Amino acid sequence: MIRVRFIGVDGATREVDAQPGARLLDVAQADGQPLEGTCEGQMACSTCHIIVAAEDFARLPPASENEEDLLDLAAHATRTSRLACQIVLEEALDGLTVRIPGESRDMRGR
Repeated sequence: MIRVRFIGVDGATREVDAQPGARLLDVAQADGQPLEGTCEGQMACSTCHIIVAAEDFARLPPASENEEDLLDLAAHATRTSRLACQIVLEEALDGLTVRIPGESRDMRGR
């Protein structure tokens, strides 16, 4: 199991266990985190924007150019922002901490 820590909009922290190979967006939604994921992982929106803890960011594989382009449009993006739909959990990410931003923006206009 891989432990993931979510820091909610209100600052509340929740820790959940996830299976290796699970997509972070699916884990977050199963835990009730307010990540919409409007495009269902097709990288057509930024409604699953998360902010990865600085100390964990280097453990992630680099974002693709398409993901970077969408993050440029995400509300309140930071240098450690990622799209949860693009993070597949693996053992090396055990203990990952992510913050849920207070706002998301659906670039498809919905």
